[in-house]
Amino acid sequence: MNKGLTRIEKDGEIYAIVLRRSYSAPGPTFFTPGEFSQQLGMLVHPKGKVVKRHRHKLVRREIFRTQEVLVLLEGEIRVDICTDEGDKIKSFRLHPGDAVLLARGGHSVKVLEAAKIIEVKQGPYAGFDDKEFF
Repeated sequence: MNKGLTRIEKDGEIYAIVLRRSYSAPGPTFFTPGEFSQQLGMLVHPKGKVVKRHRHKLVRREIFRTQEVLVLLEGEIRVDICTDEGDKIKSFRLHPGDAVLLARGGHSVKVLEAAKIIEVKQGPYAGFDDKEFF
């Protein structure tokens, strides 16, 4: 496995994938299984590379689990990963340029240094029905 990529697993299930800024492999590399509703990858292309014009077809998908990606642009945060029951699995820090895919279970984020974070997750947003605090 390439340095800069960590999968956080418990009982054979992926709870999170941490992608460090230092990770690099030529071309497109995807780190998630095909059945994940969020696909996390990194594209490393040389100068002059052209991605042919394309669009994504309308495809009906059924999603039961919200997965989200956090990309830390500035600052420092600590992310805690836990089971659905609240048992802590692992904690780790993200630094600028790092990203994490939160795939299952619960999570919390503590801002250690003022942070600017991009968050990407499926929509449409379900409002108060989207989260359960425990």
